[in-house]
Formats: sequence, structure tokens, C-alpha cells
Amino acid sequence: MLTLDLDDLMFELKDGTVKHVGTATTAATAKLYHVETAGARAFGDSQVKLAFADGEGNEVEVALDPDAAESLVEDIDRLRDEGPVFE
Repeated sequence: MLTLDLDDLMFELKDGTVKHVGTATTAATAKLYHVETAGARAFGDSQVKLAFADGEGNEVEVALDPDAAESLVEDIDRLRDEGPVFE
């Protein structure tokens, strides 16, 4: 299941093309639940791309700088050591 929360976004649909026509001070949140596949790979020379997909064909990709990727690895290691999530 994919949920999108779009704050103050305005799009124009014309001749099959979607164009953002709102202000630059907008925000959006995407959440993907019930992930069935997850993976990581190099993205260019300086980032890590995480890719997630559910069973309904929804996908989310996130590109992280090395510091953010390392922080995520540390968070997962801490969860593995401290909590019941990985039991």
C-alpha cells in the first residue's frame, strides 16, 4: 500500500503531460507499507540507492549520501542488538 500526502501542490495535466505549477515551498510525504522486496545498490559514484516494492506494483526509491547510508546501517544494527524486531 502506498500513501501520498501532498501539501499545497498544484499540478497541470495537459496533453498527457503532468507539470508542477505551484509554489516552490511545497512538501510531500510518501509511505510504502507491506514491502515485499528491498535492495541497495551504488547510484553514480557517490550515493547509495535503496529500492522498495510492495506486491501491488508500488515502488519507492531513495538515493542517500554515504553519511546517511552509514547512519541507517548503524540504526539497523542497533535494532538488531537491542530489540525484538530481528528475533
